[in-house]
Amino acid sequence: MELVMIFDMRTPDFGVGRAAAYAAALDMAEWADGVGFDVLGLGEHHCAEDGYNPSPLVLAAAMAGRTRQVALRTAVLLAPLYDPVRLAEDLAVAQLASAGRMQLGLGFGYRPVEFAMYGRRVEDRFALTCNTARLLKTAWTGAPFNHEGRPCLVSPVPDKPVPILLGGMAPKVARIAAEIADGFLVPLFPPKVWQPYRDACLRLGKPDPGPYPRQGPTFLWVSEDPEADWQWIAPHILHVLDSYSRWTAEAYGTPQGPYAGGMTAETVRESGAYQVLRPEAVVALARELGEHSSLYLPPLFGGIDPTRGWAMLQFFEQQVLPHLPRTGTKPLWGMQA
Repeated sequence: MELVMIFDMRTPDFGVGRAAAYAAALDMAEWADGVGFDVLGLGEHHCAEDGYNPSPLVLAAAMAGRTRQVALRTAVLLAPLYDPVRLAEDLAVAQLASAGRMQLGLGFGYRPVEFAMYGRRVEDRFALTCNTARLLKTAWTGAPFNHEGRPCLVSPVPDKPVPILLGGMAPKVARIAAEIADGFLVPLFPPKVWQPYRDACLRLGKPDPGPYPRQGPTFLWVSEDPEADWQWIAPHILHVLDSYSRWTAEAYGTPQGPYAGGMTAETVRESGAYQVLRPEAVVALARELGEHSSLYLPPLFGGIDPTRGWAMLQFFEQQVLPHLPRTGTKPLWGMQA
């Protein structure tokens, strides 16, 4: 089972302050490394009123300095918003500084305001992301190359190139991931999204990435009193869902997927994607998921107070962690190397 700690770094007005959130995130990353988490997951968004982290590589580098074993995964970095040559340099340094622990989840983006901020067109996002993935692989060979008429040389380059995972849910993304990337990153999407990737890998003569890794809930909180904790957790969850509802509406005209509106604390809890569970229920869930699976803990989700996050993590360490299946194959999202 892959254990993943997620950080969005949102800090709404009713949540914890931003300085406290970032200080806690570094401390929690160090703790996660010490108790054996596999991955620290970092997303990216821009122009967010609640301060959603716009710089996942900066935070990953800071966490690398506080950890020794845990992988640092962007999930996802918005590739169209970057100069790909500079991105290649930044990632090369981060990979060297972290002793080879970076995992690059590349996403396509969807919010028009983010593309406008960086002078890019949403309509170009597929080509920009694919071109970035290709350029990174070229850059990390250490050989000179040209990009848009510019002579380029990325140096230093890491001994171990950063694995590139394309993130998305469209079949064409799955197919291009099999062709140009090292894996396909689709956590928390339906299992059917995985099959086009697996089929494309086999068609290209690449190793079978296997079945879709089984997934824990989007939000998991370990609690002695789930009913009481749900009351103060629900506003944080609803804040996050409301922002995604507004963002997808801006991009597509109407809210999409699980953000389609009509969300209340009751309907969100009934969905099963956001769960507050007693330790024995978490252990049962983990055993049901089995070894080829991922379990996500978001201790600062939507601006949750770090004091409460720490209490949950320590409870998890004492009551859950010793009973989790921690042997066998971990889901590396179809990584072909």
